[in-house]
Amino acid sequence: MKSYGKFAVLLFIFLFVGVALFGLNHSNAQQMPPNPSAQKSVSTSPTPPIKEEDEVINIDTEVVNVLFTAQDKSRRLLTNLKQEDIRLIEDGQPQEITYFGRQIDLPLSLAILIDTSASQERTLPEEKDAAKSFIQSVVRPAKDEVSIISFTGESTLEQGMTNNIGRLSRAVDRVQFVPPSGYIGGGVVAGGTPPISGRNQMTQGSTAIWDAIWVTSEEVLKPAPDKTRRAIILLTDGVNTYGTKKLDDAVQAALRSEAIIYSIGIGDNFYDGVDEGALKKISERTGGRAFFPRDEAELRQAFRQIQEEMRSQYLIAYEPVNQKRDGSYRKIEIQLTNPELAKQKIALTHRQGYFAKTNTKK
Repeated sequence: MKSYGKFAVLLFIFLFVGVALFGLNHSNAQQMPPNPSAQKSVSTSPTPPIKEEDEVINIDTEVVNVLFTAQDKSRRLLTNLKQEDIRLIEDGQPQEITYFGRQIDLPLSLAILIDTSASQERTLPEEKDAAKSFIQSVVRPAKDEVSIISFTGESTLEQGMTNNIGRLSRAVDRVQFVPPSGYIGGGVVAGGTPPISGRNQMTQGSTAIWDAIWVTSEEVLKPAPDKTRRAIILLTDGVNTYGTKKLDDAVQAALRSEAIIYSIGIGDNFYDGVDEGALKKISERTGGRAFFPRDEAELRQAFRQIQEEMRSQYLIAYEPVNQKRDGSYRKIEIQLTNPELAKQKIALTHRQGYFAKTNTKK
């Protein structure tokens, strides 16, 4: 029994010492900083990275961009407009604006359309000089591009989109009035040798303005790069005498290509026979405006004003409440909410609508 008691005491002491040593080691382990080498040797399974296609959600929504200018009664441009000064309405329904800002540095894609029918015979030299001066002062070779189109009953692409000022100047120089058979001047056609083709004679002696705008919008401006400001500068008397397209067709084509139309109404000796109503209508409906110069000085001033407006526009972006891709026409209205600006009768110029996209895939 004595030997058994001694064994029990020794066993108790051994256990007590073991527990004490274990507690001491455990306490030291908590107080000592971690050993870097020990950390490196630990093998862990890192959390797999989230794949990009898993974290990006593509929402197929349509975003509409609307350019506009703000002018006072004296046609001076306002450059300090704020987003809270305006609101945007689509088809009578307010829209949430997702972007608002001045666009002074956006690349330009321009098409200069020059009427070469009989009404432009006397003013064409001045038109060409003014157009070349405009190109030289506006075009930034690193950003902008311009095309030159002449038209009578048919349209001729004198120069496709380019930023080469030399090519553009030479293209303008090539534009010339080609009189129809029997033409004796002053818009008078006398009897002469019958043309080989009656249609060619009819085309040469006529003016198809709306056809020229339609083909320019569809084939020249529509393929232009995204995020560019597209515009047509139209030099004509506005009297359409030929073609298969109507004014509404031209407007719709311009809207589809998001092109603004600036009209410069010029007839014989600058003012005779100009259809101001037609030119105002096609310009205002696309967000541009019409000019009616009375002499060469006013013609050059019109080009300067166009240049200034294109560099002083505001851009609004919004996601329409109506996201149906039905190709329907949507009416746009930008309204002033600032009562002080409303008292000053500030005019906002912008395109009056757009065509929604469709689900048709090419």
